[in-house]
Amino acid sequence: MARATQTAGSVGVVTPGVAVFTEPLRLRSGALMPSYELAYETYGELNAARSNAVLVCHALNASHHVAGRYAGDSGSLGWWDNLVGPGKPLDTRRFFVVGVNNLGGCHGSTGPASINPATGRPWGGDFPVVTVEDWVECQARLADQLGIGRFAAVVGGSLGAMQALQWTLSFPDRVGHALVIAAAPRLSAQNIAFNEVARQAITTDPDFHDGHYYAHGVVPKRGLRVARMIGHITYLSDDAMAEKFGRVLRAGAPQFHFGVEFEIESYLRHQGDKFAEYFDANTYLRITKALDYFDPAADHGGDLTAALAQARAAFLVVSFTSDWRFSPERSRQIVRALVDNRLRVSYGEIDAPHGHDAFLMDDPRYHGLVRAYLEGIDLG
Repeated sequence: MARATQTAGSVGVVTPGVAVFTEPLRLRSGALMPSYELAYETYGELNAARSNAVLVCHALNASHHVAGRYAGDSGSLGWWDNLVGPGKPLDTRRFFVVGVNNLGGCHGSTGPASINPATGRPWGGDFPVVTVEDWVECQARLADQLGIGRFAAVVGGSLGAMQALQWTLSFPDRVGHALVIAAAPRLSAQNIAFNEVARQAITTDPDFHDGHYYAHGVVPKRGLRVARMIGHITYLSDDAMAEKFGRVLRAGAPQFHFGVEFEIESYLRHQGDKFAEYFDANTYLRITKALDYFDPAADHGGDLTAALAQARAAFLVVSFTSDWRFSPERSRQIVRALVDNRLRVSYGEIDAPHGHDAFLMDDPRYHGLVRAYLEGIDLG
């Protein structure tokens, strides 16, 4: 089992683990995964009653590396390190925290760059499309391997929050609390449109080769850069961009060319270049499709209340005022459906300027709310 060595305020040095699954997995698309692996990390200790486990579900470009650092790499801080650790809102002195890289990912779990046992070559474009429901099924199988019959809580932001919500539907008796942060019950047409433009940037890159670019020794970096730039624009609010970059010209005056002139252009290109160096384009395509497909109400005639009727968990739903991609109104739709089903639900709407990325920020009101909620969970 992967463990972390704790120091004050941090989970310390982390050693990832890999769980191997030989039982075939039938995906929602109908495709069959004959076997697969999931990369994961754990922080804290599972108590004797096995009642203190918390699953953290990751968003689009994150992974199982939620907190801590890797040995010898000071720049490898976990993506939610400000929230998870001893004395932090998700306190690893009390909870046993599990992070997992989803199936189809590119950070150690079986994904498009993995070897397809049927061909002996990387899956590439042949890797099946996966869904939020598929990920939750995989996470449940990992929990079985770890000896966790029920999670005290499942926590996630953005796409991770959709997984937390799905847990309460797929396995209503295996989750006590769901923390659904910066989420929506389904994507709007505008959000699907953003994802499609990003996918088109990737699939029309000459180096894409129908997803089999590994065999050609290339990476569709141009498309992936543009996809990341599009996404990054939607994660920030207009106010956050204005405060951080404004209309500042790097040379102090227009240079009348199409290179980098404004600070915001430099920032977006830097983010795109960095992302294209470590993230897999095939994974990006599949994760954005999973976002598009998520819609619990689809099988209930669009009735979200009917869709959430099978949930048994208690909920904390959190939104952020400046999040225009997953606006507070979308979170309130979830809250109304939960209230209609007479489920226990707390709702916090945080006045924060950071846009959708606010769920990653160290906002004292947001962290205070999460801390207070988690402290109220009875582990008996």
